[in-house]
Amino acid sequence: MKCKLIEGSRENLKSTVENLGLRGKMDLKPVIDTVQGVIDDIKENGDEALLRYTERFDGVRLTSDTLLVTEEEIKAAIDQIDPELFEVMKRAEANIRKFHEQQKESGFMMDVYSGGKIGVKVRPVTTAGIYVPGGTAPLPSTVLMDVIPASVAGVKRIVFATPPRKDGTIAPVILAAAKIAGATEIYKMGGAQAIAAMAYGTETIPRVDKICGPGNIYVNTAKRLVYGQVDIDMFAGPSEILIIADKDANPEYVAADMLSQAEHDKLASAIVLTDSRELGQKVLEAVDRRSDKAERKEILEASLANYCAIIVCDSLDTAVSFSEEIAPEHLELCVKDPEDFSSKINNCGAMFLGEYSPEPLGDYFAGPNHTLPTSGTARFFSPLNTGDFYKKMSVINYNRESLEQVYRDVGLFADSEGLTCHAAAVRARFEDDQ
Repeated sequence: MKCKLIEGSRENLKSTVENLGLRGKMDLKPVIDTVQGVIDDIKENGDEALLRYTERFDGVRLTSDTLLVTEEEIKAAIDQIDPELFEVMKRAEANIRKFHEQQKESGFMMDVYSGGKIGVKVRPVTTAGIYVPGGTAPLPSTVLMDVIPASVAGVKRIVFATPPRKDGTIAPVILAAAKIAGATEIYKMGGAQAIAAMAYGTETIPRVDKICGPGNIYVNTAKRLVYGQVDIDMFAGPSEILIIADKDANPEYVAADMLSQAEHDKLASAIVLTDSRELGQKVLEAVDRRSDKAERKEILEASLANYCAIIVCDSLDTAVSFSEEIAPEHLELCVKDPEDFSSKINNCGAMFLGEYSPEPLGDYFAGPNHTLPTSGTARFFSPLNTGDFYKKMSVINYNRESLEQVYRDVGLFADSEGLTCHAAAVRARFEDDQ
C-alpha cells in the first residue's frame, strides 16, 4: 500500500497535479449511454421499469405498493437502533440544523422613483428529492446533511430515496436519520433509475423540483443528464482531502486524516503538501503502518497507490499554489496560526483549521454540510446549503408617478433594439394615440 513521496515546485505545479490523476478518472461515454437508456425507459414505462431495475440491480422484487416505506417500518427501525447512537444522531441533527438556520433568506424590497418598489421574494422549492446510496455501508450522516437544509428552507415535500437491501428493507440507521432530519416520504429505490423516477415522476414516485445527494458514477451521470428537467446540487466525484502541513505538524494526525478519506473508495484521493521533507517522510511511514492495520485494505491499497501523494514543496506559499490549483473538497491546515493562514485560501469545499479540527468532525457532527464540491469544482461550486432549496422571484411594483419618470428612457432603450412594441407598451400609458 505505497503512497508516493514526490517533489513539487511552482514550475511543475500543473504537470504534477495532472500526473496525480485527480481529474477525468473514468471514460464516461459507455456510462452515459447506459444511464440514458435507463432514463428513457423510466420516462416511458414508469413504475414497471423502476421495479424491473430494482430487481435487476438490487436483487429484490418489490411492487408499487411496497416502494413507499410505511410509518410502521420507520418505527420498527428506530426501535432497532442502539439508543446511544440514536442520541448522538439527534445531537448531530441539532448542530447541523442550527448551522443551516443561519443560512435562511428572506429577500428584500427597495424604494425607487417616487413610490415605486423593486425587490426579490424568496420561496422554497415545492418538492425536493434527496438521494443517499446504499453501497458498502449505510450513511446516516449524509441523510442528515442532505435532508436538513431542505427542511430548514421550508420545503413542504421532501422525497427521500435509497436502495433497498436484499430482503426489501432499508438499513434502520438510514430510516431513523431520515425521520430525524425531516423527510416527508421515503422510497426504496436506488441507482440511475431512482434519479430518473424523481426527475420525471412515475405512477408512484412524485416528480421533484431539485435532486441532491451523492452516489456512484451512474447516479452522478444520471443527475447530469436530468439537469434542466430538474435542478441538482452539484456534479460530485470521488472523495478527496488535501492537507497543508508545516514542519511542526503531528505526522500521526496527518497520516490518520489521509486514510480517513482514502478508505472511502478506490478512486478517493489524499494529498499532503509540506515544506518539510522530514515531516513528509514521517507521514509516509505512518500511512504505511496505519494502513496495514486498517479494515478496508483493498480499497486503501488502490487509493494510496493511484491517487495519494505527499508532495514536498519549496515553501508553504508553493503549497498554497498547489492547493488553489487542485481546489480540494476538504482542506486541512495543519500549520502554525491556521486561522491567519486561511486568508490565503480561495478554493476548497470545506476548510479545517488546526490539528484538532479533523475532517471526520465535519463529516458527522460539527454542523457545516459535508456534501461538498469535488474534482476541482470548488473553484465555482459551494457546499450544499439552505439556499440550494430556495428559488427567487423578482418583483417590480411601479405606480403611475414612478413609471412616468422613466418611461421615455425605457422606450428609447427598446427602440435601440428594434423592439418597437416594447417601446409602445410603456408609451401607451402616457402618449397612446391609437
